[in-house]
Amino acid sequence: MRKIFILLNPVLFIAVSPLISGLIARIKNNIRMRQGQSIFQPYFNLSKLFSKGEVVSETASWIFRTAPFVVLASSLAAALLIPVFIMPNPMCRMGDFLALIFIFALGRFFLALAALDAGSSFGGMGSSREMFISSLVEPVACLVVLSISLQFGSTNISAFSGMHTVSVSSIVAAASLFLVVIAETSRIPVDNQETHLELTMIHEAMILEYSGRSLALIELSSHIKQMIWFYLIAQIIFPIPAPMSLNLIQLFFWLLWYMARISIIAAVVALVEVSVAKMRLFRVADFLGFAFVLAIISTVCAILGV
Repeated sequence: MRKIFILLNPVLFIAVSPLISGLIARIKNNIRMRQGQSIFQPYFNLSKLFSKGEVVSETASWIFRTAPFVVLASSLAAALLIPVFIMPNPMCRMGDFLALIFIFALGRFFLALAALDAGSSFGGMGSSREMFISSLVEPVACLVVLSISLQFGSTNISAFSGMHTVSVSSIVAAASLFLVVIAETSRIPVDNQETHLELTMIHEAMILEYSGRSLALIELSSHIKQMIWFYLIAQIIFPIPAPMSLNLIQLFFWLLWYMARISIIAAVVALVEVSVAKMRLFRVADFLGFAFVLAIISTVCAILGV
């Protein structure tokens, strides 16, 4: 029975993650005093893409066709490591927070490779920008993991998933991780998912050659990845452990609280997106440099035990 609940992790992320993206878009439209799209619009978009045919460049090789499946598989593998339903999650024995970072890096690598494989100038531009940002993001993420591991004695995700009290170190680590998530999920002020202007595109430039089912897989993977990052921030700031038993009532109220915390993080992201403008690419180094400083402060606080 426990194995079934563990396997339900990816199913939950597939089913709910587009709703989080729809929620962010809805909150942004409400703040801007616009009617906007439905909160379920990401589901309609995915459904439409899955039903459409694909157009593939003549220069594209197997890398271009395989990359969407690798990207989605990496996100689902990361979702298996998250202890959503029960604690502790046995899958965490096969990987921890560091493994999560490198699993996402695998998906990003294949996506950048596929963008170059298509032979489009936009793909090359997007790949180079994405690799530049990832070279800044990954050291910060690893330093946050170090801070968390010093505080909780392990890099295992189950070790800090709700079984601690909030401290200065954890709050600063969550703030640093939030800035990392802004960059990882292609959000303003680092990237803008709503634009197709050459000067501002990063992630969208990499997937510009994709259409139909392949584009749907990449979009779904982005939704899942975003929800996983939101979950990790929520577990650090609002620590409540997942149920230790398979009591259905406990699971129901846990899922309600689970969604409420992620919705709060989504609301903050929406507020940030409507409050600031997209920065120029070379300013991203300053933005992530600030995240790096926060991660160092968090590590020092963890060493001091505050």
